[in-house]
Amino acid sequence: MSLVLGLETSCDETSVALLREDGGIAASVVSSQIDMHRRYGGVVPEIAARAHLTNLPPLLDEAFERAGATLADVGLVVATAGPGLVGALLVGLAEGRGIALGLGVPFVPGHHIEGHALSPFLDLDGAPARPLPPSFAALVVSGGHTHVFSFTPEAIAVLARTRDDAAGEAYDKVAKMAGLGYPGGPVVDRLARSGRVVEPFAVARFKGGSPDLSFSGLKTGVRDRLAALGFSPNTGVALRGPVLEEENAHQALRDLLAAFQESVVAQLEDRLERLLAAKPFPLLTVSGGVAANSLLRERLAAWGARHGVEVLLAPRALTSDNAAMVAFAGLLRHRAGVSHEGLSAPARSRWPLEGLPWVAPAAAGRDRLE
Repeated sequence: MSLVLGLETSCDETSVALLREDGGIAASVVSSQIDMHRRYGGVVPEIAARAHLTNLPPLLDEAFERAGATLADVGLVVATAGPGLVGALLVGLAEGRGIALGLGVPFVPGHHIEGHALSPFLDLDGAPARPLPPSFAALVVSGGHTHVFSFTPEAIAVLARTRDDAAGEAYDKVAKMAGLGYPGGPVVDRLARSGRVVEPFAVARFKGGSPDLSFSGLKTGVRDRLAALGFSPNTGVALRGPVLEEENAHQALRDLLAAFQESVVAQLEDRLERLLAAKPFPLLTVSGGVAANSLLRERLAAWGARHGVEVLLAPRALTSDNAAMVAFAGLLRHRAGVSHEGLSAPARSRWPLEGLPWVAPAAAGRDRLE
């Protein structure tokens, strides 16, 4: 049986995965660079690219060892080509092209956001990937992206997108302003769950009824309330002073973060509600780094139950950037014969998913690599 080799180097996680032809995960390994970027409160592109160069070779060895496989078992190579940091993407693309050329096997440039959208169909325990329905909606909510997509046999379309900050970016900036360190999502989630929504934030909406999202105003509101609590919001490039330990966060800060988190989740619920009313969809996938958020997972599962929509949440281990999701998306595109430019694909900092031909499940259902 041929394996699909996936490589992911779009930002600050280096990842290698091996998938079977049925989409089952044979191996998935990830090396995070959080410690390298923490002092800056965000990702430094040059540091990220250099770390990928160091991390990729040992991760390849580890993935093959876990899968009990060798390069000779690889029948398809997929490497993320975008969107992402160009310098970081080039590392994985160069490695993937070289392996594909050396083995004489096909190469597919993977789309990072498409990988996220499809990741909920994967099983962490190695079971075959769940079959894809003909049509579904996908909420991708991360540090760089907050989009709702429609996948139909005709095309991939954007139903809604953020017009400013992504939700995950807002989490990171709020944590930085409060002196909580980086990344902001997990620590804000933990503190918010021990707080109460004493003074709610308004849920942002656009005039004219647009379903697009916005989190910059919410971020500004948090900054103002932090100042009222006596914080000096940290808005510079590097973090100032020591990180506030969670146990030292007083109740007023926890309540403020609870209000922030409630507003983020409420806005996502509001947009999904309106999109469903405009054009019903039977299934919604939820993916990206913010899909690991505890309140979001609880509320969207309940939202789906109320509205008769199956909500498929990405496994927490697959919410961060990973090569398994990219390999799966590339496998489907290869089978359907819509795999972009192949070896000639460039690294793209921006690469709209909408407009790309979608892989109809019937075309993606063949059993073997070709």
